[in-house]
Amino acid sequence: MRRFSTIPCSSRLSSIGSYVQLIESNGRDRLLAQGRKLHAHLVTSGISRLTKISAKLVSFYVECGKITDAKKVFDEMPKRDISGWVVMIGSCARNGYYQESLDVFKEMNREGLKLDAFIVPSVLKASRDLLDQEFGRMMHCMILKCSFESDAFIVSSLIDMYSRFGEVENAREVFSDLSGQDLVVFNAMISGYANNNQADEALNLVQDMKLLGVKPDIITWNALIAGFSHIGNEEKVSEILETMCLDGYKADVVSWTSIISGLVYNFQNVKAFGAFKQMLAHGLCPNSATITTLLPACTTLANVKQGKEIHGYSVVSGLEGHGFVRSALLDMYGKCGFISEAMILFRKTLKKTTVTFNSMIFCYANHGLSDKAVELFDQMEATGERLDHLTFTAILTACSHGGLTDLGQKLFLLMQNKYRIEPRLEHYACMADLLGRAGRVAEAYEMIRAMPMEPDLFVWGALLGACRNHGNIELGRIAAERLAELEPENSGNRLLLSSLYANAGSWGSVVRMKKMIKKKKLSRLSGSSWVNTV
Repeated sequence: MRRFSTIPCSSRLSSIGSYVQLIESNGRDRLLAQGRKLHAHLVTSGISRLTKISAKLVSFYVECGKITDAKKVFDEMPKRDISGWVVMIGSCARNGYYQESLDVFKEMNREGLKLDAFIVPSVLKASRDLLDQEFGRMMHCMILKCSFESDAFIVSSLIDMYSRFGEVENAREVFSDLSGQDLVVFNAMISGYANNNQADEALNLVQDMKLLGVKPDIITWNALIAGFSHIGNEEKVSEILETMCLDGYKADVVSWTSIISGLVYNFQNVKAFGAFKQMLAHGLCPNSATITTLLPACTTLANVKQGKEIHGYSVVSGLEGHGFVRSALLDMYGKCGFISEAMILFRKTLKKTTVTFNSMIFCYANHGLSDKAVELFDQMEATGERLDHLTFTAILTACSHGGLTDLGQKLFLLMQNKYRIEPRLEHYACMADLLGRAGRVAEAYEMIRAMPMEPDLFVWGALLGACRNHGNIELGRIAAERLAELEPENSGNRLLLSSLYANAGSWGSVVRMKKMIKKKKLSRLSGSSWVNTV
């Protein structure tokens, strides 16, 4: 005889609420084993078939990095309406599984479901972070077709996407087409300008919004601070801090973190530490972003003493366990030459994330420990941790430095075929270096010619270095010409070509090259170094 639940309705509803909280807690803390046990209990009790519970289980598995399990729960949902698709697509996009998010969206389209306004921002975010311009433009067309172009939240997401693509003009066009812009839309456009080194345009837009009666908030001011800090305009940053104070806003943690970030970006590392002390003096507690932003200053100065002080502060303040802080510490110790400390810190990390693995693989790669880097990459893959574009940049760097040419080529194909990660400029630069070091200069050049985007100075620089090492004058000249177009004021590349001519015994070319450098009054940056004893 079938047994029916005798739990009263109110009690049952209460237990469902408790289950929801438990699932959310397990997902937040990435407690996969506990979550699986809870899922098993929910299945046996029949509660897992409730749409609300199923949706929470989908989010739980995505947060734990188990996309296959999440998709299985999603496929087995008894009522897979649009809300289920919103959860699946949104969870993937929020947790960095951008390609998976787009794949699920495409599946939804194939099933003929109508586009929902709640899904659009997640899909635009995925397109933005994948730098998938083609898909992003297709989404824009769908938005227009569904008449969502008057939705301020969707418009803000579009502006953000185009700004990340570096297409500020398109972002401005989307902004201008919306009648009656609110604060959220203004902030999106101001951030777009600020993040693309157009801080003056961002400031002009703030003046315009004031004239329209829209009052700037702390997000507006912080966007301006970030923009002017990034371009190194310290005077303007000071002016904005004064203006926002008069407007009733005090600089917060985000404001100071942006200032520190700008100083570090512009190699004003001593000033960055000074700004950090000022922040503390104002009674503000740095967050994980502040620590992550400041630590690279230690690597630039090769000052592990200050790095250890910041490490100590992060321990006392409880920030050391944060994934990005732990990864920044690994990077700092590695770049300062303290690989043993980095290894100990990595081993002590209980919850290893994609970012943590990436940092350690980079550490091994940059210290020539290619075998350890490959071993860790294999471990990362075996544990099911998400591999992203930085993972492959790190492992391809390791293969290049270790002379693992065949493995590097296999991983380059694996990245595209299995993990569906489209190669970026940094991947092509790694491959050019990998093939060049192996003496396969012509093959490297053919790969560069077949690139779907314009090669940058790192790609051509890798080829020029390989040409010098292997005496290929013809391709070396081509690489040097491309570098001259990208960096017309830098004489270093021409001097490298001159060295190539000298190695080949072409002294006439050497003389002509040096005369040209002198005639154009080109210069190169003088080197400097620090020796810091601990």
